[in-house]
Formats: sequence, structure tokens, C-alpha cells
Amino acid sequence: MKHVIAIIFLLAIIPRSESIQAKDLPYKTRIIVAQDGSGDFTSIEKAVESAKSFPDHRITIFIKNGIYHEKVRIPAWNTEISLIGESRDSTIITYGDYFAAISKGPNSTFYTATLLVQGDGFHAENLTVVNSAGAVGQAIALDVEADRCSIVDCTISGNQDTLYCAGARARQYFRDCLITGTTDFIFGEATVLFEKCTLVIKSGSYYTAASTPSYAAYGFVFKDCTLKGTPGTNNALLGRPWRKYASTVFINCFMDSCIAPTGWSDWNDTTNHQTVRYAEYRSSGPGAQRGSRVSWSRQLSAGEASHYTPRTIFAGIPAWDPLNGQ
Repeated sequence: MKHVIAIIFLLAIIPRSESIQAKDLPYKTRIIVAQDGSGDFTSIEKAVESAKSFPDHRITIFIKNGIYHEKVRIPAWNTEISLIGESRDSTIITYGDYFAAISKGPNSTFYTATLLVQGDGFHAENLTVVNSAGAVGQAIALDVEADRCSIVDCTISGNQDTLYCAGARARQYFRDCLITGTTDFIFGEATVLFEKCTLVIKSGSYYTAASTPSYAAYGFVFKDCTLKGTPGTNNALLGRPWRKYASTVFINCFMDSCIAPTGWSDWNDTTNHQTVRYAEYRSSGPGAQRGSRVSWSRQLSAGEASHYTPRTIFAGIPAWDPLNGQ
């Protein structure tokens, strides 16, 4: 009897991820995409379609180097999916949809994404995602509409509306990413932390257009990021409010000379002055002209800035800490 109890105890303390090996599962947890036919699929979209819905264990889709001309969708039922590229600069997903080409009425923007993520628990690493349409209006490269999503060491490239961070209660994390675009090239209502990312604006327009809900404690938070412009770019602004309670905060960020001294726009509506939540803490560089910022933005105190941690920003149910890995 003592031996039985001991065995039960040992089984109980073995982590689930170790007690069930991938080879024992009735579905694949690693899928390889390669254009030369050496993997399981030559298309990323086909690999996603083959993945088990609502898996108990994370499914990794490893993508070998190549330029993949396709629109990719991670549906809501494909949770816990990882897209891992062989190398960031040589694993490229690209497509060229844009607002006028879609022609689906006033919501056409939201059909343009090269990569659309709707499944919770998504992770991407070592990839480049491009909307190749050019300067022709709204054209999304990456659209993330899910909770607990992390994007690490990726390049996200486009022009207007490059990155859509959607979902009123969604939590998303970007680290060591390069994000380029023009007007409102990071926009949406999700709660998002950007760490050590480089943002490159291609014209004197707006880096962000947050639409944070009034009940959300945090919106877009940028920590230790670098804000630049392409040569000749000037009078760029940190953000404008897509909705009245837009929340955007820059903490310990370097700001290039392309940024206008005033820093922020009210989107031609002075009533937004009472509702937007725009703030900075210890901005540096020639674009960090704190004394010239609009009066309705704020400079955080050290105590206030200390509350902007992943644990605080991503508080919610289920608990999520992207720094602990996927």
C-alpha cells in the first residue's frame, strides 16, 4: 500500500508538460513549413489549417526561410499556436491588400491584414510580416485580435495602419521588434506593452492611434523603445486619439528629432483634452522636449512610472506573464 501511495504522489508532482510526451499525443505539436517541400507543408496557411483546435499542448509551426506570398489567419479555435521563423530577415510573410482594393465599404481596413491572429495564446518569433501595398491608404500587416499574445524579435512593416492591436480586453506583448509605417501605424483598443522596440515613421504623421476603452487601466505602453523617422521626416506626433479615452505612455524612450515639440494631437477635437491619457517618463533625445508638450499631456513621477510593470499591466483572468515564456 505504501508503494502505491508513493507512486501516486510522484505522478501528482510531475509537471503535465513532462508527463505527456509529444510523441504520445494524438496530434502533431510541431509542424514544419518549407517552400522546397522538405517540410510538412509549403504554405503557412495550410499548416495552420492542419493544427488541432483548442489543443491541450502548444503547437509550434516552424517556418523555414523563404518569402511566403499569402494571407495567413490564426482562427479563434487555433489557440496556443506559435509561428517560429528560421531567421527574422529571411522568413517573410507578405501580401498587398489595401482599403480601396478590398472594396467592402467603410470597414474595408479590417480585411487587409497579411497576418490575422484571432486565437488566444499566440506567439511569434523570428519573422517578418509585411503589407506590400505601399502608400495607398489603410493596409494592415499584422492584426492581433486575441488575448495573451506575444511577438518577439519580429519585423512588422507597412505604411498606414501597419499594426492593429485589437480586443477591448486583450493583452499583448511585443519585445525587440522593428515596426515601421506612416499614419496611425500602431492603432487599436488592446492593452499592449512594447519593450525595447524600434518604431520608424515614414512621414510627418502619427505613431499611434489608441482607442482604449474608458474602463481599461492601461492602453499602449512603450518602455525602453527607440522612435525614429526616415530621412527628411519631421513634425511627427506621438499619437492621436482614435477614441476619447485613448491611453498611450512612453517610459524611458529615445525620441529622434523627427518628433514635433508639442508631441501629441487631439484629432481636431478639444473635448479630448479632458479624457485622453497621454504621458511620458524620462524621454530622451532631441525629440524629448518636455517643456514644449501640449498642456493636456503629462510627465509621470518616478512613483507613477514604477507601476508600469508586466504584472500590473497584464493583471486579469486568466493570469498571464509573458516574461515566463510560452
